[in-house]
Amino acid sequence: MTGLVFKELWGRKRRLVGSLVAVFLGVTFLTGTLVLGDTLAASIDGYFSKAYGSTDVTVRNATKVSDAPWGARGEIDASLVDTVRQVDGVANAEPTIQGSGQLLAKDGTTIQSRGPRTAGNWVTDPELNPYHLVSGRAPRAPNEVVVNKMFADQGDLKVGDRTAVLTPQKVPVTVVGISKFGDEDAFGETSFTAFSLEGARQYVAKGTDRVGGVAVRAEDGVSQAELASRIKPVLPAGVEAVTNKAQVEEGMSLVESGFLRVFRIVLAAFGGVALLVAAFSIHNTFAITMAQRTRESALLRALGAGRRQVVAIVGFEALVVGGAATLAGLVGGLGFAALLRWLFMQFRIGIAVEGLSVAATSILIAVPVGLVVTLVAALGPALKASRTPPLAALREVAAEASRPTDTRIIVGGVFAAVAAGTVVFGAVTEQMAMAAAGAVVTVAAMVVLGPVAARPVAALIGGPAARLRGVPGRLARDNASRSPARTAGAATALMIGVGVVSLMTVFIGSLGASLENSVAGSFKGSLVVNAGNNETGGFSTRLVQDAARLPEVREIAGAGTGSMRVDGDPSTVSVADPSALGRVLDLDVTQGAMKDAGTFAVSKSVADDKGWRAGSQVGVTFADGTSQQLTVGAVYENTDLTGDYLVPRTVWDAHTRQPLDTRAFVELRPGASAAAATRALTRLSAAYGAPEVQTRDDFVASQTEEQQGFITVVYGMLILAIVVALLGIANTLSLAVHERTRELGLLRAVGATRPQIRSMVRWESLIVALFGTAGGIGLGLFLGWGLGSALGNPFAPPAVQLAVIALVGAVAGALAAIRPARRAARLAILSAISAP
Repeated sequence: MTGLVFKELWGRKRRLVGSLVAVFLGVTFLTGTLVLGDTLAASIDGYFSKAYGSTDVTVRNATKVSDAPWGARGEIDASLVDTVRQVDGVANAEPTIQGSGQLLAKDGTTIQSRGPRTAGNWVTDPELNPYHLVSGRAPRAPNEVVVNKMFADQGDLKVGDRTAVLTPQKVPVTVVGISKFGDEDAFGETSFTAFSLEGARQYVAKGTDRVGGVAVRAEDGVSQAELASRIKPVLPAGVEAVTNKAQVEEGMSLVESGFLRVFRIVLAAFGGVALLVAAFSIHNTFAITMAQRTRESALLRALGAGRRQVVAIVGFEALVVGGAATLAGLVGGLGFAALLRWLFMQFRIGIAVEGLSVAATSILIAVPVGLVVTLVAALGPALKASRTPPLAALREVAAEASRPTDTRIIVGGVFAAVAAGTVVFGAVTEQMAMAAAGAVVTVAAMVVLGPVAARPVAALIGGPAARLRGVPGRLARDNASRSPARTAGAATALMIGVGVVSLMTVFIGSLGASLENSVAGSFKGSLVVNAGNNETGGFSTRLVQDAARLPEVREIAGAGTGSMRVDGDPSTVSVADPSALGRVLDLDVTQGAMKDAGTFAVSKSVADDKGWRAGSQVGVTFADGTSQQLTVGAVYENTDLTGDYLVPRTVWDAHTRQPLDTRAFVELRPGASAAAATRALTRLSAAYGAPEVQTRDDFVASQTEEQQGFITVVYGMLILAIVVALLGIANTLSLAVHERTRELGLLRAVGATRPQIRSMVRWESLIVALFGTAGGIGLGLFLGWGLGSALGNPFAPPAVQLAVIALVGAVAGALAAIRPARRAARLAILSAISAP
């Protein structure tokens, strides 16, 4: 049996190559995404392990207000530095100060970064400092700074240059040194500007009585845990001593459970899409070849082979193909991971992903999955081949059923009804889990009903070809309709790939429309001063005060963001003057009123979940460790611009020394020129780091800018899934050409020209591709509506992008037919007629 399998594979190398390529690309995609996840995790782990230099213990504020791994903590008493230095086993202890600090480029604009924009003190002990100088010297005077190399390069700064740092007031500084974080130009994309200790106290901590923490180095022979246990007794309540190992583990745990977990799930989902598409191509290949080998299978049965032996032969073939392609796919996955790493680096995800890291678990996942997918895809054709009666070897039999069975129609109809009902119910009731479950059932229904729809759809799509291209067009239409299962198998793979691309396109379009509707419904003004979404970025609250005096401005309200504990939970909050914000934004207040600057407001969804109403008392804890009760003064419906919590600026500023706004909403006076107001605000904002003055439409577009960058990468990954599907179409056509060798010879014998044969095959490919593309776009539109509606987003499919997807699908279908059409046209007439 083993010898027979290898003879079969070697004797039909064209079929072997088609199957190998499908499995190879699927495993390549899966391996690449898994390796990218491993690489990102290793890069982040490397950053965290070096983030504290050779610090053994860190003394810090014990209050945690954010789940972000780099979330800021409150300050502690500066006198603790000397207290810690007196502890037995401490070799050295240095104060650390860190806060918001935005470095300005040589042209006076803020240097943008996805990571935190921080300023602090240059730690003089090189063992406690994760940064080291690569040029210049350490700062000595209060207005001297060291900047990390990445942002010195971006800002066109070098040693000796004059610039400024926003803390948030504008501080003129001289660059005296350039630093690197280990071998990297920065810690991820964190901008760090280091003052002298005196400068950091003056400009960042705003005083000499508080520091951000204490970095402690142990004497030789004293472990981190031992040193921490010795320091803890001398610390006051609300301050803790944490070992370096614990800090690294804490940071990695937060990353693993947050960003990295979501990142891995997204990558695995797209790897699954590629494998699913590959599975259809593999199944179609084996289904066609098993149908072509009907007499061969029957002959084996006639010679005494049992059904199990026939299944074993096909299964072993699949195992050999799957094993060889999986091994090649592992190698290809490394190359694909390198490509993905490069793409993510181009779109700047905030971490410098260097090299490739491969975890054993990734290999242990990719290899079994590649083998199992191949075996499962070949199982149906194998079982069908085993049922071939021995007498079939003595007569010609139809290669495949020309009509779908009643069972398929009934089961597919039930699946379709359940899927449609579930998606619609989830969309109407805004239950995402229900809509997502319906989406999965929809895909299953599509697979089952594919052969049912193939014949009428192929006839419909092929109608224009039959009218425009004459005999070749009619033959192409009839060939596509002749084997509905085969046509559906090739089209379904493309349908899934195009469907996911269309779904993402519709989803992003709906998200943008939701934001646009929200902004249009809540903000009636003309302009927004926007510093971006970086919490440590922003501009001084004085900008709003200065802008309010401009003759063009009628109303202006600034808003910032921050982190605090609300009712015991770490939460992100908006910070503003609620009364001023209420004059420029319509937040749809349902209870209470934003009548004064001290109003604490919460969203209706949170109020309903917590059982709060206007007048309820809510416990909050700030980063400095202070706790107090705030009274809910208003409950609002519209959360797109403020989030779930709106904290009064007067309350917030009592617990921070660096008040920041990240945006300011501007309403102009009647008759004021928007262009003149833009110029005036731009001139004014130049002294505050030049945040961008945007129209309302530009502001809406900027809110989805980061998602668009990620979606571009997603589209890049989905292209491979579509390539797999197109190769499946090409492989199906190649096998069909081989199967129809005698038929093609007869066509040539009765006068068909080579261009007509090529045209016939190309149109057949185009019909299959259009079937898959149209079905995929329809699937994407339906699921995009369902999933988007479940999230409360309006249905806003972008027509231009969807038209491009349809065009690309049609062109790709034509390209997939080039090689099979050429091969069909080159067949010699006599040898083709005499083919078995």
